[in-house]
Amino acid sequence: MSLPPVRLPDSILVLERGWLSSNNIVFFSGDEAALVDSGYVSHAAQTVALLERALAGRRLARLINTHSHSDHIGGNAAVQTAFGCHVTVPQGIAATIAQWDEAALLLSPLGQRAARFTHDATYAAGDSFLLGDLEWRALGVPGHDMDALALYNPERRLLISGDALWQDGFGVIFAELLGNPDGLKSARETLETLSRLPIAAVIPGHGAPFADVPEALERAFRRLAAFEQNIERLARHALKVMFAFLMLEKRSLPRAALAETLAGLSFAQDVNARFLGYEAEALADWLADDLTRAGVLREEGSLLLAA
Repeated sequence: MSLPPVRLPDSILVLERGWLSSNNIVFFSGDEAALVDSGYVSHAAQTVALLERALAGRRLARLINTHSHSDHIGGNAAVQTAFGCHVTVPQGIAATIAQWDEAALLLSPLGQRAARFTHDATYAAGDSFLLGDLEWRALGVPGHDMDALALYNPERRLLISGDALWQDGFGVIFAELLGNPDGLKSARETLETLSRLPIAAVIPGHGAPFADVPEALERAFRRLAAFEQNIERLARHALKVMFAFLMLEKRSLPRAALAETLAGLSFAQDVNARFLGYEAEALADWLADDLTRAGVLREEGSLLLAA
């Protein structure tokens, strides 16, 4: 049985986006507004148009990012240009943003894009914001992104989780696959921290806001345990997510070009070499066949198409 939609305070509007973009969370306070996360760069014009409609003449004063992945920061530059807003990023990624290190931002390794932007300020765990006439406290939620921050409002027991917790899981734990042995451990600590909070509803980075928080946490812990027990499972999951994202942007790719495309993605090459050991063509065949069976891709003649 499906649960009724979550009722949020009138000062919060969630612009639920499909892949490739993260959700955009808009907060209203008098004549001003604030935004959490800006979506993917190829959707930037749509993001600006959605915000213009939502703002209805209000001034967008601030944009805050939960973390630095492309689907959360990709629209920053366009939003900054369109509205002249003040941009705040997690303290841990400030230097990477300033240097625009595309490898550290996981842009070039994953074949993703983002427009360069400048930030005005940083925030860290323990900092507080007034957004939509509610006070929000920043929480460290490492795992999916080791510098990620969530926002929690104790008055209404609301959590803006980014990709640390979804209704059916969480974002890929990249750190563990990139050689940081604390990735899975940090993800578990994050889930344990969230499980101790009184949370009435979660506004996730992807998907609709949800109130079945204990059930979502239980699903997340189960998924995490499966990855902890079998790191190869995490590696396969990460490569499928990476390639599905790539195909949603490209829309189509000749199947014969898949192995060469993967050879140009350092993340795919590193993860395959460390955990899976496929030959180049075998890796391409496994990914194409698995995602086609799952309905994520479809094959028409010589082309792979995003479904």
